[in-house]
Amino acid sequence: MRTVISLVHCFYAFAIAIPAGAVNSVAGGGTLLTFPVLLYGCGMLHNRANATNTVGLIPAAFMGARGFNSGNGERAFAIGMWPFYAVSFFGGVVGSVLMFYTPNDQFKAIVPWMILMAAVIFLLNDPINNYLRKLRGEHDAHAPGVETAFRPNTKALIFQFFVAVYGGYFGAGIGIMMLAALSIMRAGDIYRMNFLKNLAAVTINGVASVIFIALGLVEWPIALSMAVGAVLGGWFGAGIAKKIGPRWARRIVSVVGILMSVWMFIDHFRKA
Repeated sequence: MRTVISLVHCFYAFAIAIPAGAVNSVAGGGTLLTFPVLLYGCGMLHNRANATNTVGLIPAAFMGARGFNSGNGERAFAIGMWPFYAVSFFGGVVGSVLMFYTPNDQFKAIVPWMILMAAVIFLLNDPINNYLRKLRGEHDAHAPGVETAFRPNTKALIFQFFVAVYGGYFGAGIGIMMLAALSIMRAGDIYRMNFLKNLAAVTINGVASVIFIALGLVEWPIALSMAVGAVLGGWFGAGIAKKIGPRWARRIVSVVGILMSVWMFIDHFRKA
């Protein structure tokens, strides 16, 4: 049964996409803000909300990639990263197809766990990043010659494939997971890794969006409203988000995600 979409629902989606686009530009985690609103504000089914959310946030992911492209050889370097994007593409296909074949009731039961996992990952972002720097032996993120040590090793590509499967299936929290894969590859400093990560997010979400659209899971009025709000948030709200800082932006998003996952657990068991 599909939800009847009204102008009020479109306004809800547009309004929440603005802060989501802003925090995505500096910290990521916009899905933890938008997905609950699509569920409870717009009354959408879980699988349709997930598909619509993926399509609606695609422009924000693209703008994020542009924001970290300094023009210092990133495009040529990204071309050399084709194995990373190949596994991202195929993982995104697998994840989105798995999501389609998951019954809505089962997906509804899984979602609180995925939101909680993503929120915890965002909350632990700094310790994770510190561990990754130690793993890479990178004492200076801007040290010259770091990119010369780049190797798209098999273990990192296998890890990225499963990250992409999760990304195609749900998607919240994939940014820090992809940074882990890129760190293992020694793919450059944090700015280059963010550029590569955002391109991979566009790849994963892009192929998932095509599949969701082909399967008729997307509520277009909501998705388009989100896309406009996310772009405006990324463009005009990034300045405010930067003043808050990525650390506090992640903390705010994480708290929202944890609270929403707790509410979903309560709601699920209450109706069980």
